[in-house]
Amino acid sequence: MIRRAIMDDVPAILALLMDDDLGKLREDGSLKPYKDAFTAITSDENQFFGVADLGSKPVGCFQISFIPGLSRRGMLRAQIESVRIARALRGQGLGTIMMQWAIARARERGCGLVQLNSDKTRLEAHNFYEALGFRASHEGFKLYVQ
Repeated sequence: MIRRAIMDDVPAILALLMDDDLGKLREDGSLKPYKDAFTAITSDENQFFGVADLGSKPVGCFQISFIPGLSRRGMLRAQIESVRIARALRGQGLGTIMMQWAIARARERGCGLVQLNSDKTRLEAHNFYEALGFRASHEGFKLYVQ
């Protein structure tokens, strides 16, 4: 089942973010900054943080940011981030179900484009996204300012 995340899910979401080759290098176990960020996300109507549940425990997560813009004739777009599936459940179709659910919500919201970023080293993730119909159409740039 896919549902909106609640504050009680934050420890499980953090565990998903940390159970990842890149996440274990950039995340830490301190809950306060994650809970603060979750509060900011849930107070913004253009943000949705979802989890995939098996039983009563989140085993997958994702965030959708709905971005209004002037380009492309004022097209609303959805940016999907923080996509994770528990390591033991990868390759079983849960990620596909979760992403299809997120794409359907973007359509319902009126988005004309769904976009995401994936680290260049995540080749398996790239194959996964391409199988869903995403195309590597742009080069991304980041500037860390802190």
